[in-house]
Amino acid sequence: MLAFYPADWSPVCGDQMALYQAVLPEFARYNAIPVGISVDGVWCHRAFAENRAIRFPLLSDFHPKGDVARRYGAYFDDDGVAERALYVVDPDGVVFWSDLRRAG
Repeated sequence: MLAFYPADWSPVCGDQMALYQAVLPEFARYNAIPVGISVDGVWCHRAFAENRAIRFPLLSDFHPKGDVARRYGAYFDDDGVAERALYVVDPDGVVFWSDLRRAG
């Protein structure tokens, strides 16, 4: 599951990623792994993960900024961050479910 989000330290994003950590056993029941993706750098991700005890991968979509988010239509140019979006991808890389909510 690819979970795009705007920024590590924003209140809602922090809670969203912490919730995914809390339900990690439920993801495991379906052989799924969440991957959090934002434009924050690797050092920011590391500090955030340590602070929130997050053990699943956080991808730094930092340079070129938002490249991965753009590929999934989840980049918000006006603010320079990813939109909140979820994509469930099968082992072959096929997206079989997605939800993208445009801000504003």
